[in-house]
Amino acid sequence: MPDTLNKSVAIVGGGPAGLMAAEVLSNAGVQVDVFDAMPSFGRKFLLAGIGGLNITHSEEYAKFCSRYADRQPHLQATLDLMTPEQLCEWVHGLGIETFVGTSGRVFPKEMKAAPLLRSWLHRLRSKGVRMHVRHRWQGWCAQGQLQFSTPNGSVECSPTATILALGGASWPKLGSDGAWVPLLRGAGVGVAELESANCGFEVKWSDYLREKFAGAPLKSVALKFTNLQGLETERPGEMVIGQYGVEGSLIYAFSREIRQRLNAQGSATFTLDLLPGRSVDRVRTDVAGLARSSQSMSSYFKSKLGIAGVKLALLHEVLGKDGFKNSDKLVSTIKALPITVHATRPIDEAISTAGGVCFEGMDSNYMLTHKPGTFVAGEMLDWEAPTGGYLLTACFATGMAAGQGVLRWHYDSITD
Repeated sequence: MPDTLNKSVAIVGGGPAGLMAAEVLSNAGVQVDVFDAMPSFGRKFLLAGIGGLNITHSEEYAKFCSRYADRQPHLQATLDLMTPEQLCEWVHGLGIETFVGTSGRVFPKEMKAAPLLRSWLHRLRSKGVRMHVRHRWQGWCAQGQLQFSTPNGSVECSPTATILALGGASWPKLGSDGAWVPLLRGAGVGVAELESANCGFEVKWSDYLREKFAGAPLKSVALKFTNLQGLETERPGEMVIGQYGVEGSLIYAFSREIRQRLNAQGSATFTLDLLPGRSVDRVRTDVAGLARSSQSMSSYFKSKLGIAGVKLALLHEVLGKDGFKNSDKLVSTIKALPITVHATRPIDEAISTAGGVCFEGMDSNYMLTHKPGTFVAGEMLDWEAPTGGYLLTACFATGMAAGQGVLRWHYDSITD
């Protein structure tokens, strides 16, 4: 290993958090080496951009910060380092224009991640950041050096400081496989169990519903859920009926609370308002008209209530044939159709993960108290957030915080 690597700051993980830390340090004149296990950098970042790269969200900042729930106190000062507005300015500095979608989400004008990543990597290389692919971190050797496995054998180095930005455990094929968990636990670092976040949940659908409606989008509904603390929340949106259960953006928005109830009680039930734009009285009147109509039930529901396809199938799933004869029960189910989930989908199917390195095991510089000189950033920390730009924003921000933490911790030795 060249001696120059032993005098640099090593960043393990070439995603948004690691690359942002590299930018902070290289801007300060620090020599940086970035290592990644994959053949190229930012693979999960690129995947996130396939359907349109959601960089951040334009909603009012206090509301934005509240999306991090009980981790907001731990992250607030870090989010303040790179607010959504500042993140957009940073993106513009890479020559990438952005726009705000109808939902308030912020996207690159071209909707793709590749131009942004390409411009960013070019800028980092021009500042002297050295990139090392196919370097899989294997922890520390007996002498305390970082150890990597490569196609050419084992490599070791003794950097002045290390930043770990290894991601969670979702999308293992792209490098985020959680293999770092036992390595850190073995070094005495507290790591909360990794769990699926922004994920689907399993429901015991009938064979009919699975065969006829798996993959069907469920639009214009409102989901209501009561969390373990007794707080009831209702939110409109869209979701998907899956072969195994439910998924989609509306489900992801509640995934944390649903998972917590699942862990505590073994199941969790939410309700769907199939007609959120109509009052109970209006629905009751419309349902009562079925008895006087010459139309078939399915035709009447479609023309009068706008309930057809998967919505009608869900009503049959819950009520059965006889349930439609009880108008009061039918009305209440249309406005609050119960769905019980029994498990999360596997972590390698999740968009992101909950759990990770505990904040209590770090100082304000994001340095591990059990491993002085080792810092952590990104999704491998114990926080979670819904989709909508919140995940990426916090990854960028924690990468910036870790980079600044290294500078505060030992600036003199890493700039000599």
